[in-house]
Amino acid sequence: MSSLPPFRIGQGFDVHAFGEGDHLMIGGIAVAHTQGVLAHSDGDVVIHALCDAMLGALALGDIGQHFPPSDPQWKGADSAAFLTHCNALIAGEGGWRVGNADITVICERPKIGPHALAMRERLAGLLGVALSQVSIKATTTEKLGFTGRGEGIAAQAAVLLVQG
Repeated sequence: MSSLPPFRIGQGFDVHAFGEGDHLMIGGIAVAHTQGVLAHSDGDVVIHALCDAMLGALALGDIGQHFPPSDPQWKGADSAAFLTHCNALIAGEGGWRVGNADITVICERPKIGPHALAMRERLAGLLGVALSQVSIKATTTEKLGFTGRGEGIAAQAAVLLVQG
């Protein structure tokens, strides 16, 4: 059996339905919106997808296994704590770190572009990486499906982990 290459790739996906509220947590920042999300934690789809990508890259399960929604301690939790935990976990599993993360937010509203730099800065800070290692972009579904009808928000993330 050969040794593993010095990199691992993971992908993650998360979705939350809109509910009552006046803002969304997206990429670690509060974005004003006419609704909030229905979630056990703060419902940050970007951080949740990124955590799943990081955990998946090392076959460490998923965010629900590490922070089960059935556990009351995570009610209303700041998802930044999840990302910090996952980052420490990958470092402890053989010295892995994020080489780069590429995240796509999927929604009709709110518009992500005006907030993308702040999200990148926040995520890079939480991960301890350079701004150039974190990408945030957005797309709509051309008014198709649950995001197109304005019923919720989704995010997908791809991550490259490197050793050292």
